[in-house]
Amino acid sequence: MSYVQDCVVLKNGTRRFMARLLTWEGVVAVAADIDAAEYTVYALDDDDEDSQTPVTGHEGVDLDVASVVFDTLQTDDRWKADTTGYNFAHTIDVGSYTAFAVRGTRYLVEFILTPAAGQAIRLAYRPKAI
Repeated sequence: MSYVQDCVVLKNGTRRFMARLLTWEGVVAVAADIDAAEYTVYALDDDDEDSQTPVTGHEGVDLDVASVVFDTLQTDDRWKADTTGYNFAHTIDVGSYTAFAVRGTRYLVEFILTPAAGQAIRLAYRPKAI
């Protein structure tokens, strides 16, 4: 299962990445459904579709599942997609390493969530630094 969203991020900034996470059976996932989570940020090359370079400090970063997968759908003001809500959210920590350092560059932020059973669930975002 994949999910890709284009978005923007301020140069040297960060953003909160959110999604409504479903299991392969199509039901809303809860933290107990997910054994592990990680993310990688890649810099993309508009001239070479196959090129993706991991950003230093943001490759294969382990996440605490209970901190990024919620057991109930959240409907706060940050979620604009619909009134149903989201159950996955993570803000990339740029305190030690910048993630989006080059204005005009498109990046790929890929979250890989490993469920207790079944195939990995991938969430992908393509922010462009402005």
